[in-house]
This record gives sequence, structure tokens and C-alpha cells, in this order.
Amino acid sequence: MTEPARSTSEFRVRYAETDKMGVVYHANYLIWCEIARTDLIRKLGSSYAELEDRGTVLAVSEAALRYHASARYDDLVRAECWVEEVRSRLVRFGYEISRAGSAGPPLRLVTAHTTLIALDASGRPRVMPPELLARLKGG
Repeated sequence: MTEPARSTSEFRVRYAETDKMGVVYHANYLIWCEIARTDLIRKLGSSYAELEDRGTVLAVSEAALRYHASARYDDLVRAECWVEEVRSRLVRFGYEISRAGSAGPPLRLVTAHTTLIALDASGRPRVMPPELLARLKGG
């Protein structure tokens, strides 16, 4: 069995992503998941925009996050993404977001998953194109 493709994206927490106490606002972790997911899709061979241009939209149908620790302004953050499950019309991605760049192992901040369903241009569920399915499955 092949190891699932993985992407890692690193960036610094921007001031606009924090609340009055300097802690990252909880909804921003979903944005960071999206950054890692679109980087993974690009790593697998095409940008998300190219998928849309060819008639496939991947829409989030489920998102779940578990918060373990807080990120703060100017922390170096690492967002990892991998494919957990693939079916003909959906794909489930897993995520781990951690604080990087300090001494010792990275501190886990959030674990998450999202499920995306393939839609056609009119918004109806569709089977994913064979080449996309193969790439997501690691083939």
C-alpha cells in the first residue's frame, strides 16, 4: 500500500488573524487547512483553479476541528495535509497544524478533517474525473 501524499505549508501568524489577546481566532484554522489542502492538490498535479476550469468543483460538505493549544501573533505555523479517504464523489483530507520553529518538537495546535464532494458546474454531485481519482488515491 502506498503512503498517502502529504503537503506541508509554513507561514507566520499575521496580526489580523488574532483577537484582542493576541491569540489566533478559531475560524482562521479552517483557512490554514484550506492553504494546506490547495497546496496538496497542486502537489498532486494541478491547481484547484485548473480543476474548476475543467468542470469539477470540490465543495466542503463537512469540517471538524479539535483544538489542542493556541497560536499567537508571529508564531511560525506548519499546516500538514494528507488524503484520508477517496470515493468516486468525495475525498476526505486530514490535517495537523502545529507551532514550528522553536526548540524541541513542534507543538500540536489543531487536528482536523474536511470532507469535500465533487460537483459539476451547475452544483450537482458528479463522479470525479478518473485522473483526479487516481492522483488522490496515490496512483
